[in-house]
Amino acid sequence: HFCDMETGERAWDCEVSSIDTAWLLCGVLHCRAQFDSRRVRKLSAEILDRVNWRWMWNGGPTLSHGWTPEKGFLPYRWDSYSELLAMYLLAIGSTTFPIPASSWDAWERPSKPADANPFIESTAPLFVHQYSHAWFDFRGKQDGYADYFENSQRATEAHRQFCIGLARKFPWFSDDMWGVTASEGREGYMAWGGPGEAGQVDGTLVPCAAGGSLVFLPDECSRVLETMLGRYGKKVWNQYGFVDAFHPQEQWYSPDVIGIDLGIMLLMAENLRTESVWKAVMSTPEAINGMSAAGFYSSLKDA
Repeated sequence: HFCDMETGERAWDCEVSSIDTAWLLCGVLHCRAQFDSRRVRKLSAEILDRVNWRWMWNGGPTLSHGWTPEKGFLPYRWDSYSELLAMYLLAIGSTTFPIPASSWDAWERPSKPADANPFIESTAPLFVHQYSHAWFDFRGKQDGYADYFENSQRATEAHRQFCIGLARKFPWFSDDMWGVTASEGREGYMAWGGPGEAGQVDGTLVPCAAGGSLVFLPDECSRVLETMLGRYGKKVWNQYGFVDAFHPQEQWYSPDVIGIDLGIMLLMAENLRTESVWKAVMSTPEAINGMSAAGFYSSLKDA
């Protein structure tokens, strides 16, 4: 989960994380498909082929969250909808240590069918609807359960409306100034968001909430980023891009840079511009095999 940036060694007695391994491998897949380099292809294959997903499956039916040498496997399972889509597709599509395709059906997909625009929900912040979509192109596809791209569009719109509704409490929130997802806060790292005001939302704004959802609601999300930059300028923008979070009323602007938050904005902006990340990753055997085994088919009306 965490590595020492100088040595690459394990930091803070953290776990070997299945989901963080997945994000690394998405980058490896992207590099292998993007760069015309024999060395990149060789190193990519070595990394991809050595990942033992079946071991992390640990008897199934769902993947374990992780493992430590001190205590073994963590007691938690990836058994309900979250950012897990890409991880399961990689694990099922592995050419060396695949887990059974039935694992795709083993995790829950909670929703509220009575809602006007129901979507598969999660108690976690907005990022769970973003991350897998940075690399895997789910547009025009479904698996018998959902069109996950459309699902993330609905989740983003629900989050937008949730934030707009907070304007009574936080007047700086509006239809062109919204977005809260896991980020730094004035009291440290916060796993906050909504609907539901998870993590005690306090009026802090998080640019990667809208920035990581650019492909879902391009106009609405672009307007948020433009408004933040136009209104607060260098207070919210530095050499790396947007600050991680800020609270306008308290004049607090996070001094920290969190790569995964900046990264999701970079990837989604590029997919919105050129679709190049999607095209590269979706051309790989791992992506093709994983989506096929999971039962994806075209959801386009003229298909």
